Amino acid sequence: MPARPSLRSTALPLLGLLALAAPARAAEGDWPAFGHDASNANFSPLALIDRGNVARLKPAWLFQTGVTGYFQAQPVMVDGTLYLSTTGNHVAALDARNGRVLWTYTHRPRTEKIFGPPSNRGVAVSGGRVYQATMDGRVVALDARTGAVVWDHEAVRPEEGETETASSLAGTLGGKPVQGSSRLGFKMPPLVAEGLVIVGVTGAGYGLHVEDERGGLDGGAVVGIEGGYGRRGWLAAYDAATGAERWRWYVTKSDGWEGDFVARTPDGVPLHRDIAAEKAAAPAHREAWRVGGGSLWMTPAYDPELGLIYLGTGNPAPQNFGLSRPGDNLYTMSLVALDVRTGQLRWHYQQVPHEQWGYDVASPPVLLDHRTGDGRTVKAVASASKTGWVYVHDRATGALLARSEPLITHKNLFRPPSPEGTVVSPGPLGAVSWPPTAYDAGSGRAYIQVRHGAATYTVKSLPPAPGRPEIRYTETGEARGEPSYSTLTAVDIARTGRIAWSVRSGSRLSAGTLATAGGLVFSGEEDGHLDAHDAETGRILWRFQCGAGISGPAITYALDGRQYVAVAAGGASFTRASGFGTGDALVVFALPD
Repeated sequence: MPARPSLRSTALPLLGLLALAAPARAAEGDWPAFGHDASNANFSPLALIDRGNVARLKPAWLFQTGVTGYFQAQPVMVDGTLYLSTTGNHVAALDARNGRVLWTYTHRPRTEKIFGPPSNRGVAVSGGRVYQATMDGRVVALDARTGAVVWDHEAVRPEEGETETASSLAGTLGGKPVQGSSRLGFKMPPLVAEGLVIVGVTGAGYGLHVEDERGGLDGGAVVGIEGGYGRRGWLAAYDAATGAERWRWYVTKSDGWEGDFVARTPDGVPLHRDIAAEKAAAPAHREAWRVGGGSLWMTPAYDPELGLIYLGTGNPAPQNFGLSRPGDNLYTMSLVALDVRTGQLRWHYQQVPHEQWGYDVASPPVLLDHRTGDGRTVKAVASASKTGWVYVHDRATGALLARSEPLITHKNLFRPPSPEGTVVSPGPLGAVSWPPTAYDAGSGRAYIQVRHGAATYTVKSLPPAPGRPEIRYTETGEARGEPSYSTLTAVDIARTGRIAWSVRSGSRLSAGTLATAGGLVFSGEEDGHLDAHDAETGRILWRFQCGAGISGPAITYALDGRQYVAVAAGGASFTRASGFGTGDALVVFALPD
């Protein structure tokens, strides 16, 4: 990693040079937080760019970070300054009118032992400070005017608590590279609420695993190895003024994480579990919760009236192999509500008890008003899931109010991995992964990037060897002959749960969506295209090739009566496999003067 990345901004000649010394003015259309606000709606009331003129949208300026790959961050724009984090947790503050660099922060990690490829999904800005949680386990506060470090709190060392190393299995699994063990770090943009900076760790749910030939942890083939190879996921709140930890909530339940050994999901789908075998194995695995996983991928939603935050939890560990963690594995694979001031659990809804397929509850929850069948309006929270539905819950109680129509075609859903290989749809990339959903309260529609595809889950074993017992593991691989594509799908989640329209994309979608009052939905593709769709019909009204895959959600903001759209273009998780290049650019668009 360079000691200091090259950071530069270019005003593109398509619109002419913008003034570099424009006087500071009060903000006219901020994007003040991840998801736009604490509801995580990714919706903007701006309408200067609309269906009628979006075809004229052009690049206004470009900012290059100097760091390529996995550029997943959503920018934040407050009072005329745009704040952006990069791969490697560097931060830049830019003049949002023209991209002029105001300051930069260069992150110097304390360890190179991090979970997976380096990436960061954004910062939070509040009270004159910029907050970031880093892959090397730190929570950092910067002065929003200067970029100076206000405080730097080490929350966790990624390598702490390792009970097994990959070197002990070198060469035993067909020569494939072994990764492990689980290492904790942060990817999500923090939530700032009630004077607290709230973030959760990722990397807890993998344990020892084997990379596939595509080199990815973001799906494809991942081998979950039996045994105590995981970490315990958690969410914590830090004092926004000092960085001191105020509370911590652990995903895995220390007392009774086995739950009720349920045979069906809460919404009635059979789980096909061998409950007798799980109960027989339970006495030997009573401490499995200590390494039980449950990563936290994305920023919680927040209801200030109820004082509750809402977040999704990840898969249990070891991934894809359940007999060494018998029971329901509470509270992994759940939508949970916590008291924002204390971190105490108010309610949970476990989408997949005893999960074995990689269906993390990863996409950020969205707050909305839901109209029930008997005409009542209920304050609700929605979760677009990897399992292929959108679940809508009562925000106060967690009661399931509605489930959408299926977003995908299911195949063998919740059938367990087998020695002969079980083809299951969706695969571990899910139907809806971590990229955020946009929600328009006016139409009641959510706009969701949906992946359609299957995977083959195969149980394998290696016989005992000197100094090593038998190794059993589940390999997740390609399901040949099964369809694989992405759609942008509009779903009425405020009333009916029905799909309004679904449009197949030209390449895979992995960035999230942005909706605006101008009747538009912006959606990024892994081949580098940023698309603007008609929110009513799904028809593409405008496209631009950004030069690298888009794997982070776009934003829109306005200054001096002009609306902008900004998106990071740096490549996507499977760039090597897809053939699309990497990049390092924040591309900002506007209508011509």
